[in-house]
Amino acid sequence: MTDGATQSFVDKWLAVQPQQRVALGFVDPAVRDEHVALAAFEQELISSAYGIREPQVAAAKLQWWAEELSGAAASGGRHPLTKVLFASERARKVDTRLWLAPVLAAMAQLEQGTASDFAAQVVAARNLHGSLAALENAWWFGGQVPVEAATRIATLSHLVFALSRLELDADHERLPLPMSRLARHGLSRAQLKDDSPARREALKAQLGELADGLRDALSLNEPLSTFRGLEGRTALATARGAAKAAEPFAELHRRQSLTGPATAFRAWRAARQAASRLG
Repeated sequence: MTDGATQSFVDKWLAVQPQQRVALGFVDPAVRDEHVALAAFEQELISSAYGIREPQVAAAKLQWWAEELSGAAASGGRHPLTKVLFASERARKVDTRLWLAPVLAAMAQLEQGTASDFAAQVVAARNLHGSLAALENAWWFGGQVPVEAATRIATLSHLVFALSRLELDADHERLPLPMSRLARHGLSRAQLKDDSPARREALKAQLGELADGLRDALSLNEPLSTFRGLEGRTALATARGAAKAAEPFAELHRRQSLTGPATAFRAWRAARQAASRLG
């Protein structure tokens, strides 16, 4: 993408998922820009849902997106990403409800508190990330395709990333660790900001459950975009590695910014799987 306004949003997506720079080389150049625009759009919604501390400000931004998407098919959109997306015939084949579902889900979870346990945490995150996965699969593959694997991967990968913000989000209403995990390891909110044996064990337990879920999701062998496939494989490797590390928080950060031959291989596998679903 050469347009500066659009590229700035793509750069924000790549800052969160640096491994996707490798995946770009495995996406068909004929459709690469529109696929990247969708990924950047997803990141914009995620940033609005989680990155704005004031719920009223986040709600206003999400309401703007709801209005933008409701009329984009007719107007072509106002936002740089919307313009790229709705310039494609692909966008007009996606049900309007799929475009709006992530925005509505993001608005619904703005004031959620910390989940009671791991299962509740997954359910709470699934509403937003599952709707993004459904939109992405419809965009990439069209028609009625399974979305369970994509939904799980989007949800669990987000929860892996959320752990890397543990110290920053310790004062937020919604913590990256569920209440039952905190209680089991005798942790308070304040104690999440500093390394300790208890925090390390809590992180290892959380990462272990996330890794198990990601492994199971990838084994479903359902359609995944190249970007989603790489995200899932990266999140799985990150969660597994950090769960086994002596200092899981440091390892989590190290692995999330790591690229190299393993990333290229994961990207190749993800692209190959996506291509097999495209015929």
